[in-house]
Amino acid sequence: MSSVITLFFRLPLFVLIYSLSGCSTTPEKPIELETKSVNVSDPRDPFEAINRPFWTFTWDYVDKYIAKPTSEIYTTYTPPFLRTGLYNMALNLNEPASIINNVLQLKFTDAAKNTGRFVLNSTIGLFGFYDPASDFDWSGEQEEFGEVLGSYGIGDGPYIVIPGLGPSSVREEVGDYVDGLYWPLVVIDFWPNIARLGILALEKRATVRDQEQLVVESEDPYEFIKNAYFQNMNYKLYDGNPPIIINLEEEAEIDAFLDDFNDID
Repeated sequence: MSSVITLFFRLPLFVLIYSLSGCSTTPEKPIELETKSVNVSDPRDPFEAINRPFWTFTWDYVDKYIAKPTSEIYTTYTPPFLRTGLYNMALNLNEPASIINNVLQLKFTDAAKNTGRFVLNSTIGLFGFYDPASDFDWSGEQEEFGEVLGSYGIGDGPYIVIPGLGPSSVREEVGDYVDGLYWPLVVIDFWPNIARLGILALEKRATVRDQEQLVVESEDPYEFIKNAYFQNMNYKLYDGNPPIIINLEEEAEIDAFLDDFNDID
């Protein structure tokens, strides 16, 4: 789902900022321990030797020459009302999956809100082009099956970089596959589904346009994105309240960035 077309769809603005300000990363390097050289490796990333060149290809080529310019053209020349409507329609198609995924996590209130959003926006909202459900303060939070697996104690699994798409994990890929089996996604033809994913990806890519320099200036962009990815997965799993301890200043910064990010919905 999930850039580099999908990379930035998976990494919201606050995650990039939070990674830079609140967490440190340590690239793989030898250290001295009792006069012996020991390689420091990340147990989350057993395929790093393969992932790194895939990341280089994705960031240096796919994002630079395809995803970024395409997003800039789309957001510059598409009328704002049409952009918003298409984005709303793409999100609306995910609502049935969110209903089931919330029920599986016993989040019945959230499931009810997703149901209300889908029914109202699909009818009065003209198949989701408009979002009248927001007038009732029904949030647009969506749940993926990967979060269902995580809520039952299943870990992320190995970190993987999909060439041209970006960071992922075994759990997320399994979750995305299951989400694609829900109605109406399962009955959508190939090209309309590609258009749906493209719209979501282009909009998310646009939201981090001003923050991409943080990746460029990081000591190790690969580690930076990897840690941001896992922080994002943890944040989504705990519905924005992961069990971490941060100082009040950092917490205020994260809240501010979250508010900015949510303004695009």
